[in-house]
Amino acid sequence: MADNPVQRLFTSHRGELESYLTRKIRDPEVAADLTQETFLRFMQRGGETGEVIGNVRSYLYRTAHNLMVDYLRQQGRARVDTPGPEVMDHLTDDRPDQEQATLDRERLQLLAAALRDLPLRSRQIFLLARIEGLSYREVAARLEISESSVQKHLARTLLHVTRRLAEGGEMPSPAAAGRTGRGRRQ
Repeated sequence: MADNPVQRLFTSHRGELESYLTRKIRDPEVAADLTQETFLRFMQRGGETGEVIGNVRSYLYRTAHNLMVDYLRQQGRARVDTPGPEVMDHLTDDRPDQEQATLDRERLQLLAAALRDLPLRSRQIFLLARIEGLSYREVAARLEISESSVQKHLARTLLHVTRRLAEGGEMPSPAAAGRTGRGRRQ
């Protein structure tokens, strides 16, 4: 059995080809299948009939690579297939309707106007704490002020924003109205 040149070739290159494919695809079973397909193609090309292939190792890697690309393309197409209408009928559109989008834009404009009324330091604290999600400690460190100052600025800012939104005909959201930062992330 060891006298068969294809068998020797398979024995000497199978491990490295399979490892290469496993690293690329991350699926050992598929890599093993593609490795065997690589050797089948080699044999069909003339590995047993004596057709000369200049650099066998290079041919095997190129064939394995091409088979892998074909496999990945096929998998990509399989994932993109459109589900049937029975699945699509149960999906809802989570986007807000036009009226809600308009209300949200107006509310955002009111918020922006309320923030423009504030001193720069208060705006900075609000943006860092509420928009960027930094803790009071992180805001204090970044702005080189005390955590207590951060809390006081934020409490005044939230009160101001709440009032401005209420004046604009909007009820403030619970997040803006009731939270002054006590017990918040430290």
